[in-house]
Amino acid sequence: MGTNGSTMLEPLRQGLPPLDPAAVSNAASCALPPRYEAVREARGFTRRTLDGWDAGDRFDDVCLVVSELVTNALRHALPADIPRHEEHGPVRLHLMRWSERLVCAVRDPSHDSPVARETDDFSAESGRGLFLVDSFSDSWGWHPLAGTLNGKVVWALFRI
Repeated sequence: MGTNGSTMLEPLRQGLPPLDPAAVSNAASCALPPRYEAVREARGFTRRTLDGWDAGDRFDDVCLVVSELVTNALRHALPADIPRHEEHGPVRLHLMRWSERLVCAVRDPSHDSPVARETDDFSAESGRGLFLVDSFSDSWGWHPLAGTLNGKVVWALFRI
């Protein structure tokens, strides 16, 4: 775990409201292993982080969105040859807080855009993740990474 909020802000600037990277009051990140247990680890990291920032009142919404973003990264963005027993993989969760905003960003190695599926069956087991992200966050988007970082970042913004 570490902090790296300003590095992650660069690809996010186009889609977010004006946010000064110097005004980030808190930032935290964690690498996630390339297996589905990482979703539980991401929720635990999010709980501990938000509690430490006294922002736990938005935990339910943020946790749901983090779960969906991490699940999508694990399911759709990892190459098939990634060893599933690795301790830390190419998926990384970033949480950044300003006085009134929180950004959850999930970085993965894929260059493919996230695809929101149109579905009328809301009881379906899959295919509604980005619908939930859109419903529970104030805004969301994605950007390809540039420079030495490879892949993309999918982010969600919350007003707190």
